Amino acid sequence: MKNQMIYAAAAVPSMRVADVKYNTEQIKQILHACSDCGIVVFPELCVTGYTCADLFGSDLLLEQAEKAMFEIARETGQIEGLTAVIGVPIRFENNLYNCAAMLSHGEVCALVPKEFIPNYSEFYEERWFASGKQLIGRTIVLQGQEIPIGIDIIGEDPSSNAVIGVEICEGLWVPDKPSTHLALAGANIIVNPSASDELIGKQEYRTNLVVQQSGACYCAYVYASSGMDESSTDLVFSGHTMIAVNGSLLKQNVFPERPYIEKAVIDLSRILHDRRHQNTFDNNDDSWFRRVELDVKPLEGKIDPNTREMTELLKRADYPVARNPFVPADDAERGQRCRKILRIQANGLATRVRATHINNLVIGISGGLDSTLALLVCHEAKKLVPEIRILAYTMPNEGNTSGQTYNNANELMRLLADEIYEVPIAKGVKSHLEDIGHSLEYQGEGDTAYENAQARMRTYILMDAANMKNGLVVGTGDLSELALGWCTYNGDHMSMYAVNASVPKTLVQYICRSYADTCGNDELKQVLHAICDTPITPELTPSADGQIAQKTEEKIGKYDLNDFFLFYTLRYGYEPSRSMALALRAYPELSYEDVKQAAQRFFRRFFTQQFKRSCLPDGPKVGSVTLSPRGDWRMPSDASVNLWLSDIEE
Repeated sequence: MKNQMIYAAAAVPSMRVADVKYNTEQIKQILHACSDCGIVVFPELCVTGYTCADLFGSDLLLEQAEKAMFEIARETGQIEGLTAVIGVPIRFENNLYNCAAMLSHGEVCALVPKEFIPNYSEFYEERWFASGKQLIGRTIVLQGQEIPIGIDIIGEDPSSNAVIGVEICEGLWVPDKPSTHLALAGANIIVNPSASDELIGKQEYRTNLVVQQSGACYCAYVYASSGMDESSTDLVFSGHTMIAVNGSLLKQNVFPERPYIEKAVIDLSRILHDRRHQNTFDNNDDSWFRRVELDVKPLEGKIDPNTREMTELLKRADYPVARNPFVPADDAERGQRCRKILRIQANGLATRVRATHINNLVIGISGGLDSTLALLVCHEAKKLVPEIRILAYTMPNEGNTSGQTYNNANELMRLLADEIYEVPIAKGVKSHLEDIGHSLEYQGEGDTAYENAQARMRTYILMDAANMKNGLVVGTGDLSELALGWCTYNGDHMSMYAVNASVPKTLVQYICRSYADTCGNDELKQVLHAICDTPITPELTPSADGQIAQKTEEKIGKYDLNDFFLFYTLRYGYEPSRSMALALRAYPELSYEDVKQAAQRFFRRFFTQQFKRSCLPDGPKVGSVTLSPRGDWRMPSDASVNLWLSDIEE
């Protein structure tokens, strides 16, 4: 796989206003402390200090700043694959410009002048600096070197796919942000050398700006603002550092001890995937930008690591990988997510009821997680449409249905359903098996005719009951089952509205538990917890003395790993080897062979079972990952899995 992980840093050095020599040494020290990074960003005018005021009129200060810039640039030549962005005042023609210098492989590669010069409230920059708005296609000669200067510059490293655009301080605050045009021209990392003083409420507002811009531009955003050493006269600076990617804040700090370095790993493959996927992200703004070559090494400089090597890179970088990517780790956020999903499901079902004028909801209850969640959705939909009546059916098969699931199903229906029906299916299944010439006894592993006859019989009963009762059959199958094809074609695979179709199995349990803990009904809470603690099973084979014998995860693997591969395959388009590396990082207790076998099993099932997903009933989309053939996932039923299996082997 190609390593597109970039270690980025936002740095706040110790500094002294107008002491160029001291500041230069501090910046150089930080460069070496960031030798493991591909890019490091320093605050605005960090070479001189942002608050020099009328000292910016001193040729002595400006000459020393220019010399310091080249000295710092030479230092980057000693650190392989590192690009630094520093702030420095630059004289050009008849003006002074507040510039960001892009330094790499020992050279000053480019100078990007500040475009928007604030001159309001506490800011008075127009007294010293000109706007670089008109600097396009220009070069400047400093120390005998011709250097590109202008707002039309983007830096790139083709080997790592890092493309860097510079937005200086005020550019983040204006309506037409430079970073928007830089991103449309291909920049996937925006760096912002800034000098933003601290006021009540400003940190939160500034954070929102960075996070929202990283989301709107599908980019990484690295922000470094002047530290407390700049605090003088009337202003206090906080050294606010932030690293955000695609609308998520990875790291931030404020009022840190100096010097301070904030580091985070940026995954460019996520950014590039989202840009390709989001076709409204129009690459239409690159015709007037110049590109300069930079060295931005990927994580540890490893260009093409294999799965094991990538796992070790992630481990050494302490890169966080959630074990359950569909499930928020924070308790409060998880509870909020669960309530929101249930609300979306209930509103979707309520809309279907209103549109059809059919108020009877027919649902099969097995005592398992999926039918439990579907029943909770029906219950919540009834709060929106009081005319709804919930007709719950349990359909046990003597010898297969365990006492545990049977009792849970009956208790759940008693608490939530308007009408309760028990329809034993043993007689009908036996008659059907006799009609097709199949033994009445289970023939062991692989006897899908015996197993599926039960699933289809239950759907057959529900469909006919819905016709008889003028009702809608509410489907119970979840996203994970659809991904793996762990459903009976034209059995539990089919319904009139599938409320769980985009809810993964790892999240189903949390929604049920969350509901249990907040419903205010002790009886309901008790039965919901009992269901959540029951092993996942379709109960299509004979039970063992009334106990559950068929356990789903023994057949298709743990749902947490299956959901892990599902998330990274659909959400980011990752190849299996990359997903495996992340899985090994998230599940350090598993061996490479364990994860490899899980990946092989997942991708084989995912490809071969597409035909079931190609004819799914309607169901509400609740998250960014779903498999509706009318919406997010259109895949040929006969696509070959060989390329994906080969990637696992390699």
